[in-house]
Amino acid sequence: IRFIPHPLIVGFTSGIALIIFSSQVKDFMGLRVAILPADFIGKWQVALQHLDSINLYAVGLAVLTIVLIQLWPRVTHRIPGSLVAIMVATVVAQVFHLPVETIGSRFGSIPNTLPTPVWPDLDFQTIRQLIQPAFTIALLGAIESLLSAVVADGMIASTTRSNIELVGQGVANMGSALFGGIPATGAIARTATNVKNGGRTPVAGMIHAVTLLIIMLFAAPYAEMIPMCVLAGILVVVAYNMSEWHNFLTVMKGPVGDRAVLLTTFILTVLIDLTVAIQIGMVLAVFVFMRSMTKSSGVKMWNATLAETAREESPEQQEWIPEKGIEVFEISGPLFFGAAYKFKEALKLVEAPPKVLIIRMDKVPMIDATGIRILQDVHAQATKQGTKILLAELMPGEVWDELQKARVLFAIGKGNIFRTYPDALLRARQLLHTNA
Repeated sequence: IRFIPHPLIVGFTSGIALIIFSSQVKDFMGLRVAILPADFIGKWQVALQHLDSINLYAVGLAVLTIVLIQLWPRVTHRIPGSLVAIMVATVVAQVFHLPVETIGSRFGSIPNTLPTPVWPDLDFQTIRQLIQPAFTIALLGAIESLLSAVVADGMIASTTRSNIELVGQGVANMGSALFGGIPATGAIARTATNVKNGGRTPVAGMIHAVTLLIIMLFAAPYAEMIPMCVLAGILVVVAYNMSEWHNFLTVMKGPVGDRAVLLTTFILTVLIDLTVAIQIGMVLAVFVFMRSMTKSSGVKMWNATLAETAREESPEQQEWIPEKGIEVFEISGPLFFGAAYKFKEALKLVEAPPKVLIIRMDKVPMIDATGIRILQDVHAQATKQGTKILLAELMPGEVWDELQKARVLFAIGKGNIFRTYPDALLRARQLLHTNA
């Protein structure tokens, strides 16, 4: 989860918020539409076509719900504003007999007993069809829960055991599925409400579950009276809080690559599919990262001709300047597959094979298989041309270990590996004069 970039998270979170908002337009306005299309554009087209059927009573109750949710925290944080809004709006609708659709009128009676557990009928074909969306839902659930945990940690100066958080969520979701439940996650809004009301331990979550159970067992008939427009108002608030529009604008002011990841993920989430959005967003984020890493990598070449300017600019380092027959390449940044080509291109600038080639590596924080292969090819080519390879400023660490495991250090020879550039240059001069 730590490797998922922030623009991608903001992109699909904002996209989900817009989808939630769009799905509530029908109930919020009380439109007389049987079923809205599933796709985003189609949903809005149908809603706009039926604006003449708007129910002002539904709109009024939905607006009242939003106002109560926003203003109630000024009264107290002990009771959630959404619960107060549901109770007040439902009472208003029942007392004044407002012509609005309710849970009961749309779905019928709400069961007040737990369903019988049923073991799912799984076969290989079903698993093949569901494995991809299952991983997507698991990933989304993990992100949402860990974001909720981070929010709670910041509010109470604590540290969540993230692995235990995800294990608990996984066990709960597998258990609820046996009773016909759908995947659930820790929600930022309810987590923040929980903390503001004094919740600090897992007991708060248990009380929350027990409270919902009691409502289902004993208050189901009353829940049937809740207007659908009231629930739509609550979900509009949820969508707004989930939209993270502040973060959206912040990312949009950032680098071009981050903006591309954000907008791509957001648009694909809204118009195509969340699974596609995450897949393409992650691939795009990887390419953006590779591009940034490649830009931070470079190769600087030193030889007798290019050193004349350096002699004038830095006469105090004149003894570091290589003479004719010695080429020096200074690699900066990670030597990985995205940047290795720079080293190969720089080598092509050498007009004639030098007697000694020094490769400075103090600014190389990491190296991958492509970088190792480049060094192996350079060594093999240098051996054919009679050029001696020296590695300078190579210290024990990750790069050293990788080169040692690939036997590059063995091929070059430990006597040709130096911790400082002056030592390598001194050795190069000795080899040059010996060959001369």
